[in-house]
Order: sequence, then structure tokens, then C-alpha cells
Amino acid sequence: MPNDVNQPIIEEFRANHGRVGGWFEGARLVLLTTTGARSGQPHTTPVGYYPDGDGRILVIASAAGAPKHPAWYHNLLANPRVTVESGVFTYEADATVLKGEERDRAFARAVEADSRWADYQARTSRVIPVVALTEVPGPPHVTTTSLGEYLKAVHDAFRRELALIRKEIAETGTAGGLGTQLRVNCLTVCQGLHNHHTGEDTMLFPMLADRHPGLAPVMDRLKQEHEQIAALLADLKKVVSDEKADPRHVLAEVERLTDELEAHLVYEEEQLIPLLDA
Repeated sequence: MPNDVNQPIIEEFRANHGRVGGWFEGARLVLLTTTGARSGQPHTTPVGYYPDGDGRILVIASAAGAPKHPAWYHNLLANPRVTVESGVFTYEADATVLKGEERDRAFARAVEADSRWADYQARTSRVIPVVALTEVPGPPHVTTTSLGEYLKAVHDAFRRELALIRKEIAETGTAGGLGTQLRVNCLTVCQGLHNHHTGEDTMLFPMLADRHPGLAPVMDRLKQEHEQIAALLADLKKVVSDEKADPRHVLAEVERLTDELEAHLVYEEEQLIPLLDA
């Protein structure tokens, strides 16, 4: 069971599909459920994470620089199969503690993104662990109660991620370049949008077109907008992949994508959610 401090955050997270206020507002957050090393009981903890690509995320067992590792870290050492809640999906993952240079590179990326990780390391003599959570193949459990709610929750997750990326890029300045973790963040959201639109094109849109023949003009517009967004994603990936990328140029591309995507999401929600929830 979660402790009293975490319980309100967990409830807010689940009620709002991953969106919370307070200390974690605007942060990348998941709920991590581990199996107690001694009790064998499930324990759920809100933890920050960083995208790592290829269905993998990284979590850091900092405990804000406390002298001991957090309880969830000891749990996953004993039982590395964990459950991850993203706000829209719940899935199983395998936990791997990164070692040596791989751990150091991952931690350096985190410090580059947020200097507080270095502060936490400076407070403690232990080496703060970095843990990779790799999604286990298989269909994740959707945490929404209707297709319309699901569509809105997925859209809002992309909105939050793009807003966070814009904020991160704006805060980097131009002297140090884009930064490795920021590059990973951008490429991960590009891949996520591509996957989402591919799923709509191959499954959701044909299903709706079959049930609602009069929806053909809407489907044509949405598919055309998918092609336009795909071109913007390709432009962003090209800019981000340049090792000498100017953050100002990247920010301009992210903002261009965000504006086009927001207009598309609003139209899609107006047209499809009433049908999906009917």
C-alpha cells in the first residue's frame, strides 16, 4: 500500500490521467508499483522519469540525496518485474539497474537536464542508482472508461509533453547546445506521435468510416492533417539529429509542430469524441 504522503498524489494522478499539481506539476511522472522485498505486497510510488527511447524509461533512486536507497529500489532488486502507470496506460516492465559507464552516461544526461540530481548526489556518499524500465511486450491496459475519454487523455499527454519540451529548450540557452536528454525527449515524442497517428489511420479511422459513412469528409481532412504533421515531425527530427543543433532553431520547429498539432487535435476531438462516446 502507498504511504500517506504519496496517497493524494496517486489518487490525483489516476483521476486526471497523469496530470497532477503541487510539487510534481509539469513533471514527467509515472506510478511505479513494486513487490515488497519482505512482504510480497504491492507498493505504489510516484517517481519522475526520463524517456530513453525504444519503449524504455529511466528512473533515478535519489531519495533527494538521503543516505539510504528508497524502498522501491530495494523492492525491484528483489523482484525486477514491475508495473508502470503512465496516466493513460498501465503496463508491466522489467527493471534493470544500469552499471558502470552506462549508468554514468545516463546520470550525466539527467544532470544536464536538471542540476538538482547533482545536488542530490553531493549530499550522499552512496552512488545514486539509475534504473531502466523496459516495457514487456504485450497489449497495455487502458485506464480510461471510453474511447472518447481515451482519445482526449492521449491528446492531453502529448500536449503536456510538448509544453514541457518547449519549456526545457527555452531554459537551455544557446551556449551549451541542445543537450543529449533534450534530444532524446524530442525524438521520443516524435516517435510517439507517429505511432499514435499510424494507429488511428489503420484502426480507428476505418472503424468510424465503416460505421458512419457520412463522416468521409472529416476522415479525409484528418488524414490530410496527419500527412502535414508527419512532414513537421520529419523536419523536427532532422534538426534535432544535428549534433550542432541551435536550440533556438529546435524551439521554432517544436512551436511550429505544436501549433499545427493543436489545431488538428481540437478538430479531431470536436468531431470524433461525441461519436466515440455515443
